[in-house]
Amino acid sequence: MLDADDVRTVALSLPDTTEKVAWSMPTFRVAGKMFATVPDDETSIAVRCPKEEREELVLAEPDKFWVADHEAFSAWVRVRLAALEDTAELRDILADSWRQAAPTRLLDAHPELGLPRAG
Repeated sequence: MLDADDVRTVALSLPDTTEKVAWSMPTFRVAGKMFATVPDDETSIAVRCPKEEREELVLAEPDKFWVADHEAFSAWVRVRLAALEDTAELRDILADSWRQAAPTRLLDAHPELGLPRAG
């Protein structure tokens, strides 16, 4: 099962990513913009997700994704680590969130992070 250490390893492998404790939890940032957090119980992560895609994602896989009450009006979704298949799926989710926060210069410099893996 994946855990907070796996999240840290994968997140910090993404270009220009740093870890910073905020709100008493680890947060991961690209060029200073937050793209992932590991909440207190360390059984889930919060990642960026466009609001227009979030509802469909949660409806499609409610055992994996949900929206925390305090994030209902923001572009974030929670992911249950125990529901993820493997490190590759975790990397896809974190890379997608990273792309939403990364500046254009990093997106251009790392085209391999442009799209999630197929199926």
